[in-house]
Order: sequence, then structure tokens, then C-alpha cells
Amino acid sequence: MTARIAVLIGSTRPTRICADIAGWTRGVLSQDSALSYQLLDLAEVDLPFLDEPRMPALGHYQHEHTRAWSRTVRVFDGFLFVFPQYNWGYPGVLKNAMDFLYEEWKGRPATFLCYGNHGGSAAAEPFQRVLRGLHMTVLDTHVEAVIGPSDIDADWQLIDAAATLDPVRGQLADIDSQFRDALGGSMGQRLR
Repeated sequence: MTARIAVLIGSTRPTRICADIAGWTRGVLSQDSALSYQLLDLAEVDLPFLDEPRMPALGHYQHEHTRAWSRTVRVFDGFLFVFPQYNWGYPGVLKNAMDFLYEEWKGRPATFLCYGNHGGSAAAEPFQRVLRGLHMTVLDTHVEAVIGPSDIDADWQLIDAAATLDPVRGQLADIDSQFRDALGGSMGQRLR
């Protein structure tokens, strides 16, 4: 069985470039990998603000949208979160989606690609704390991609995703290797 890694699109803004970045990232990772990288778009998941009456760690979900989100997350063996830096943090919609669940994240290997004018470092720091708080297995490598005004057109879209993101290819190769190592055991042996 091939391990499945979600490339999670962590922004739902109507004019977002996040989906293009995640799509390019998935394409690069899929080129020579034994892993199956699949897009997971929070805009399609369409969760409300956290409305479960009990804490997620208990696993007693009252709402069908939470149970559906739980089923979706459980099919993946690992996660690569893609998100922009907003106001020195990461998107609230991503935090909300993570807060709905607990056990589903636990022990899963995870990393992220964040981006912004300065690479998204201010979003990276709190996000790493959340991954650790959810007891995910945080990979050593993550990506902070610089996307400046010259990379965006008049409609706030990427002019050339490949040209803008090409400098991070090496880090993505490292991420693929670390996912394979983190999955370990018999699955890891099959993926080598």
C-alpha cells in the first residue's frame, strides 16, 4: 500500500495563490516519489467555526461535518501544510481546521511550506508549536518561500509559480525523504 501524504491548502481567501503553490509543490514531490501526494483543500472542506461542545481529545463528535473531517484526515499518513503568512501568523481557517480534531493528527509526520514577502518565518514559529502540541511527528525540514510584489500580477495571482518556487526544490526533495523515513517500519522499507 502506498503511503498517502496530504498537501493541505491552508487558505480559503477568494484571490488566494495558495492553491497554485500547493499544486506546484504536489507536482514536484510526485515526480520521483514512492509516496502518493494528494491535494486537500480547506475551501472544499468548508468547516464552520469550531462548534463541537466537547474538547476534540475526547473524540465524541456531535456534528456530521466534524465526523466527515475526521474521516478525511484519517485516510492520510502524513501532512504537508501550505499556507501564507497573515499579519505575523498563519490563517485562522487553518487553525480552526486543526482544532476540530486531536487523535487524528497524533503521531502523523508533518511539515509545511509557508510563504510571504519575507518567507513566512513569523507564521512558521507558532505553527510549529501547534504541530508539537498536537503530538505530530514534525519533520526537520520545512519551507519558507519568498514571494514578493514582483512575483504577483495586477490580479494578485502568481505570474510564474515554477520560476518563483524553483529555489525550494531541494528542500522538497529533503521533505520527501524525511516523510519516507518518518513512516518507517515495513512501509518505510517498501518505499526505499
